[in-house]
Amino acid sequence: MPMRTKKFIGIFALIAIIAVYSLLVMRVAVAVLPEAGPALELLFYAVAGLAWVWPVGFLIKWMNAPGRKDIERGEHV
Repeated sequence: MPMRTKKFIGIFALIAIIAVYSLLVMRVAVAVLPEAGPALELLFYAVAGLAWVWPVGFLIKWMNAPGRKDIERGEHV
């Protein structure tokens, strides 16, 4: 798959991942945090605020990897 196509698909996947992740985090926060103290809230938001970076990192690596056709044409970076 050409890199250009990967990036086009990846943009929509990135938007979908962030949208679904944010809804899940909000749902968990509403269910868990009302009974939690300030320290647990801080920990939850710190972890939840950084946890989305790990799966999105794999998506970005995939988007930027040259495809077979790109390598054949000599367009790899």
